[in-house]
Amino acid sequence: MAKKTDTGGTPKPKADAKPKPSGKQAGAAKGKAVSESVPQHDTGAKPRPRSGGAKARLREHYVKSVVPALNKDFGYKNPLAVPKIEKVSINIGLGEASGNSKLMDGAANELAAISGQRPVVTKAKKSIAAFKLREGMSIGCMVTLRGDRMYEFLDRLMNVALPRVRDFRGVSPKSFDGRGNYTLGLRDQLIFPEIDYNKVDKVKGMNISITTTAKTDAEGLALLRHMGMPFRQ
Repeated sequence: MAKKTDTGGTPKPKADAKPKPSGKQAGAAKGKAVSESVPQHDTGAKPRPRSGGAKARLREHYVKSVVPALNKDFGYKNPLAVPKIEKVSINIGLGEASGNSKLMDGAANELAAISGQRPVVTKAKKSIAAFKLREGMSIGCMVTLRGDRMYEFLDRLMNVALPRVRDFRGVSPKSFDGRGNYTLGLRDQLIFPEIDYNKVDKVKGMNISITTTAKTDAEGLALLRHMGMPFRQ
């Protein structure tokens, strides 16, 4: 009986055969299949919005209102000569923290909540036996704000925190250093709404220094007054 031999002809495609997809089509189909196979759970979480409301408002107020007012008061010929705020430094001094490290931790956490930035622990530069200080001992914490965080903090300070001071009649206009920089002292941190009264272990004061590009105290006073600082009349 004769055997059937392979003539080498190409087999005919089946009727229901589909063309093979290309590489990109296969990858897209695979990704779609994986996404459909994995259940999508709605966690209810929304993307965190960028904090730009208060700070953008104060910056816009400076550009649209403060700069024209300063030009009218002092007659600057160069727009770059108009004074502006460069930075804001917040400092909390805790000399008693040398005997209690928990006070320093609490001050750092509260300063971070107030400023929105992690503070730096300040250390003693030299030893003083009368104050029981040794060189390198932690004596406080501070933070320096610039840009958007600076405008946001100033907005909260002038419009929210300072009006909460008991019997508040305005801040002193005599706390300038002669070069347009202003320093403000606060007795406690409870005026900031970010601080929880029940979690405060000790009332801590702080110094807030506002550094400007003003050359005189009159220019610095006018700048901060137009920005909204509630100076005493």
